Amino acid sequence: MELLYIEIPTPETCRVRSWLQQDWQPAWGVSVMTSEGLRLQFPQVATTGAEPVAELSIFVWSLQRTTYLKVFRWADRELEGESAIVKDLTAKIRQAFPVTHPAPPAIDLSQQSIFEALAPYYPTTVKYFQKMPNGEADLQRVYWWEKRWREGVTNPQQPKQVVFRSPDPAPSAAPKYDLIYIGGALGVVHAAVMARLGYRVLLLERLPFGRMNREWNISRDEFQRLIDLNLFTPAEFESVIAREYVDGFSKFFDAYNPANCQAKVLSTPTVLNICLDAEALLRVCGDKLRQAGGEIWDETEFSRVDVSGLETVVTSQHLPTGETRIARGRLVVDAMGTASPIAWQLNGVHAFDSVCPTVGAAIASGFEPEVWDAKYGDVLYSHGDISRGRQLIWELFPGAGEEITVYLFHYHQVNPENPGSLLEMYEDFFTILPEYRRCDMDKLVWRKPTFGYIPGQFTVTSRDRVVAFDRVIAIGDAASLQSPLIFTGFGSLVRNLPRLTHLLDTALQHDLLDADSLDRIRAYQSNVAVTWLFSKGMMVPTGMQLPPARINSTLNTFFGLLANEPPIVADTFIKDRTDWLTFNRLALKAAGQNPALLWWIWQIAGSKDIFRWLGSYIIFGLNAIVNFLFSSWIPALTVQIQPWLEAKSPRMWLWLLAFSYSLKAGTQSAPPPPPSSKLVPDSIAVGSSR
Repeated sequence: MELLYIEIPTPETCRVRSWLQQDWQPAWGVSVMTSEGLRLQFPQVATTGAEPVAELSIFVWSLQRTTYLKVFRWADRELEGESAIVKDLTAKIRQAFPVTHPAPPAIDLSQQSIFEALAPYYPTTVKYFQKMPNGEADLQRVYWWEKRWREGVTNPQQPKQVVFRSPDPAPSAAPKYDLIYIGGALGVVHAAVMARLGYRVLLLERLPFGRMNREWNISRDEFQRLIDLNLFTPAEFESVIAREYVDGFSKFFDAYNPANCQAKVLSTPTVLNICLDAEALLRVCGDKLRQAGGEIWDETEFSRVDVSGLETVVTSQHLPTGETRIARGRLVVDAMGTASPIAWQLNGVHAFDSVCPTVGAAIASGFEPEVWDAKYGDVLYSHGDISRGRQLIWELFPGAGEEITVYLFHYHQVNPENPGSLLEMYEDFFTILPEYRRCDMDKLVWRKPTFGYIPGQFTVTSRDRVVAFDRVIAIGDAASLQSPLIFTGFGSLVRNLPRLTHLLDTALQHDLLDADSLDRIRAYQSNVAVTWLFSKGMMVPTGMQLPPARINSTLNTFFGLLANEPPIVADTFIKDRTDWLTFNRLALKAAGQNPALLWWIWQIAGSKDIFRWLGSYIIFGLNAIVNFLFSSWIPALTVQIQPWLEAKSPRMWLWLLAFSYSLKAGTQSAPPPPPSSKLVPDSIAVGSSR
């Protein structure tokens, strides 16, 4: 009978075994060393089974760069004192091997290379980054990104001020640009759309333009939004597809789960089934931005923005030359992602509630043909239980030719003591990749690393997060726009792009660029807000020691339900389209199948977040009633009254338009696209559906 299963947060399994055999002194029994631990025998206890001596079998093993321990009883009845022995072992082994959260060392690259500086701390990471074409620069980027993220998390009370108010300039000094985008990944997609509307657009990008440290996956119906906006033609869309899959799978390790928490594979053939060549997509968007008169300042780092009643002044630095660059515009769009200093300043300690530290690589070749069929993707997969306070999850997406992109991530609660480390994750990634998919690491041909912090916020109301300041607005990850389950920031932005574009176009036309007006240009969905409790239940709070199989049991409960539902249910849930009835039906089925699930989530989330979530749920229900009452006629009315309402009261028109979009957000039909003749084809109108 199993008496104990715990995770010991160290990769040094041999040291744990040695401690168990030599340092631990149990109060009862005779210790007999074995190759994997020890047997604690009780000769005085009579048994009726085949074993002449009752004993406790204690053994350890290594997986996912950590150590696990189990204790089994070999006897036909409970042994006197066994509970005290197990309790003593648990307490002493946790004291001997505490959880640690190592931070990267401070380094001086004027004295040594990034490889030399990090090799003593992250040897495996350095080894494989040295095999990548731009490995040195990319590893510097990983270090910079983690350092910047840590600074924001560990000093939450003192976010760096980068947005300043300034006096109005002289009347003759007209802004050169309408829109200044800061951040060239998700930013260039939106910037290109706005430039093609006739706006004067400038894009600032810290890296050489077109460089990506992530790849993007999406579905055809989601990408159709970019075609509807005339940003891509169908032929151009086909040209940036690296691979289209037959199916994608989700499966979580359940060897140690109870029977009601084991699940079959979830098949989602229309979720993330298009692998995009992200850099090719950026080039297309960049070309269209320039063709429309827009400009791109790459290798240019944002420093500050000064806001007056008439304009914004953005100060930046051209990194190769150190030259200060200044640009003046009507509106600044923050697309800098998770580490955005603007987002940190506007939201302070509430900038993000959660994050997915994500690492991985695009691998050009080297896997044996039988390891993975390129017609399929791994959407979410785990091959072990909690590891050093994290439930590690894999994603795998084949690309063009033999290329495969692999990600490793975990759901993480933002905590000053434990911000989450990309470099530690990379040590895991390069060490345990062969455990996940069989390979010879030294035969793999590495194309580039993929990494980043993907943020999340536990939203209750549409006003929980600040996304706007006078003449400043955030989009994408900087606005915490992502899916709570799979954290797909790109897909979330694309799904909401018609809504964001039309509302921003309206605000610019009427110069409604104050914070209150811009705050209406957001992609809040109550059906997405209510699902943050799922991601909360997938993270291990810092300082809490959960049973190792707990997160996998939670994931299997829910994904097992989806696997037994018609495919459309999983598709709509993952794509942020779940309605109130479906959500409640699934929640009740999950609670019925695994009653302990409610207690598990309460244990992880705590009473404060549970009651906070109840607020989300109540608002979700109220919005369902509002949608039922108004969604069938408000969008049509919006079209009819636009001519006189927009002319008479632009501010009221913006409010009504935002409300009309909110009624359609998250439904199977497309949200109401803008009626502006310069924005979309005439065949699409407010309130229509595809």
